[in-house]
Amino acid sequence: MQVGIQSCAVVVPTVGRPSLDVLLDALAQAPGPRPAELVLVDDRRAGPPLRPDRPGLPPVRVVRSGGGGPARARNLGWRTARAEWIAFLDDDVVPDPDWYRQLADDLADLPADVAGSQGRVRVPLPEGRRPTDWERGTAGLATSSWITADLAYRRSVLAAVGGFDERFPRAFREDSDLALRVMDTGSRLVRGQRWITHPVRPVDRWVSARVQAGNADDVLMRRLHGRGWRERADAPLGRRPQHLAVTAAAVAAVGLTAARRPRAALAAALGWAVGTAEFARARIAPGPRDRAEVASMLTTSAAIPPLATWHWLRGVVTHRRVRPWRGLPDLVLFDRDGTLVRDYPYNGDPALVTPVPGAAEAVDALRARGVLVGVVSNQSGVARGLITRAQVDACMARLDELLGPFDTVQVCPHGPDDGCACRKPAPGMVKAACAELDVDPARCVVIGDIGADGEAAAAAGATGILVPTPVTRKAEVAAAPRRAVTLRGAVDAVLAGAW
Repeated sequence: MQVGIQSCAVVVPTVGRPSLDVLLDALAQAPGPRPAELVLVDDRRAGPPLRPDRPGLPPVRVVRSGGGGPARARNLGWRTARAEWIAFLDDDVVPDPDWYRQLADDLADLPADVAGSQGRVRVPLPEGRRPTDWERGTAGLATSSWITADLAYRRSVLAAVGGFDERFPRAFREDSDLALRVMDTGSRLVRGQRWITHPVRPVDRWVSARVQAGNADDVLMRRLHGRGWRERADAPLGRRPQHLAVTAAAVAAVGLTAARRPRAALAAALGWAVGTAEFARARIAPGPRDRAEVASMLTTSAAIPPLATWHWLRGVVTHRRVRPWRGLPDLVLFDRDGTLVRDYPYNGDPALVTPVPGAAEAVDALRARGVLVGVVSNQSGVARGLITRAQVDACMARLDELLGPFDTVQVCPHGPDDGCACRKPAPGMVKAACAELDVDPARCVVIGDIGADGEAAAAAGATGILVPTPVTRKAEVAAAPRRAVTLRGAVDAVLAGAW
């Protein structure tokens, strides 16, 4: 099936760097048909609103992720967009003038087992001199596999694997992790023919020391994907074994000195000095060798081995019990009475619709992360003749005013003896909500206050979480596989991936 570029949304996470304007100018000036929309995810914790408007861009939507890092920002971006394909671009790249057309060609007629298409990257290096250590490192992006500087994924595949693993806190390894999880499903990733340019951004002399924090992320990769992850992700080991040896020599020199063993301490110190000098030489020799570069290489070459070792050890401790990433659900459905609002039996008066404490914050927390929200409510008072459907709808409208907007609202007006397929614990309303929003029930959570809510979830193939109230039966509490003390506690668990 041929895919048009109108079936694609472009997602750009950003921290508001000046390079964003360059990217937006390039997208605005490029010829060709536009994607369905451009979603800018502002990942700053604060700051003035972004001003992306310029003639020629696709329809632009700006959402804020609150400083959660690139993985969370990208997840919010693809959850916000509803297109068939999601094309990720970094905010410091420049697409070629024909990028729209080439993107459309790259995605056209891809087999169903192809889940993603990576663009091609060029990194311009300076003319007339050798590149610096940082410039050489950035140039490695040109041959890296599955980097999201320019990578388009099927949205359905992102939903199926839970998107990016938000335990990767920086722009490092989170894209490789996603690619490996996608390929583990049996899907393929391919390289397209579109091109972007990735300029080398200016940095200070300590950048190479700061990026050593990525050693902790390498530990997470091994915990998640096993010993062979580097070969699968095309990620060379680098110098970590040497850094460990140099750091061990330094620690030994200090310890032996304290133990008053001067000869042994001197030998260990000599080992540290030789290892550090070799590392510095390996970084200085291919570079410009000017005074500033040599000074930076000498100072950081002494700092990098212990930093790399420290972050690696930190990762070993932090990620010792890590579990596979499940991500957030695509949809959370709430029971109404007793869960979102105080329970007034057979209520037909909108004035009595009163949210329980924390309801607004809980629902808003899900929306802020791009999770769809809905309501599934038994209203047997209609069948019993105690209230009318119009009164139910009026109360639902009031609920929407107080806590909405909701992406779906499902109501069962039948009585317990009517034999319908929608009244909980039957799964009808849960299935209907998922079908309306094109969500796999396996990626749906139902939160309610009685056993029937959880039973409906299980029957539909969704996950149920019980938030007991004084009217919840003890047997229902005991039987619930997942429970939370409060509504906000249930939502916090969902947002933490415990669902």
